[in-house]
Amino acid sequence: MTSHMPGEGVKRPPLFRLFKHCYGLAAPLLLFCLLSLLGFLLYHGAPSLNLSLLFGDVPPLEAISGRRPVWDGLWPAFTGTLCLIGLTMGLALLPGIGCGLYLAEYASPRRKKIIDSAVDILAGTPSIVMGLFGFTLILFLRRTLLPEANTGLLPASACLALLVLPVLIVGTREALEAVPESLRLTAAALGFSRSQRLRRVLLPAAGQGLWGGLILAIGRCAEDTAVIMLTGAVANAGLPAGLTAKFEALPFFVYYITAQYQTQEELLLGFGAALLLLLLAGGLTLLAHGLETGYRRRWQGGKR
Repeated sequence: MTSHMPGEGVKRPPLFRLFKHCYGLAAPLLLFCLLSLLGFLLYHGAPSLNLSLLFGDVPPLEAISGRRPVWDGLWPAFTGTLCLIGLTMGLALLPGIGCGLYLAEYASPRRKKIIDSAVDILAGTPSIVMGLFGFTLILFLRRTLLPEANTGLLPASACLALLVLPVLIVGTREALEAVPESLRLTAAALGFSRSQRLRRVLLPAAGQGLWGGLILAIGRCAEDTAVIMLTGAVANAGLPAGLTAKFEALPFFVYYITAQYQTQEELLLGFGAALLLLLLAGGLTLLAHGLETGYRRRWQGGKR
């Protein structure tokens, strides 16, 4: 008797074979789209990448130290974007990771189902709706509890934090649930308590997934325009003067300059700002990846 492998000799329908070929073309198509986008931005934005793009006619050291304001460069928008990302992650990091930990390790099935539904609804909220919520909340506070409430860096960061919370929650939960059950059993056999097991075994083992969620959240913070457009970003605010002050940001500048440019030079400035934003997001991603790699090596006993 001749044995047959599972599925051997089964005639596949033509639609299945078509999908199989499409799957094989998906990765090259994605790579082609990515390279085309990068090439387009580099072609139009690379000529504008110089110190004058950031600082205009102000000496870089004086601009960085704040001794002279920059009005013709992107340094205020670059700094405002960094402040926005830092404050947003400061507001969202602990609640997002904490909720993910609770869902993965402590929540009962009923509570997990309720919280999952709330997270799904929050994840499906468009950014423009989140911006309208923030703007409406500011108006409500101005008419009731805080007459001096106004748009600024803190309200924009708070709305962005709500927007990236689902990314952190889902990333943390999936990273913990992907940890092999053998590690949990080993930790229990060694007499670890639940908190010790979580701190010393599960979190280090899930570090790569946690950093992945953090990178996605940082990217979402850096690129969003609709939220900050309604909650504090303006075109010419200078360097951020405080948590309640107006601020500039690179994504809003790209939107503003490409919507109202008058000359070809202004349009090329918009391409330069888009390329600078892409470089900023890529640099933060590489930094997060480097930190995750170092953390994983230390946990695994590699070279320090």
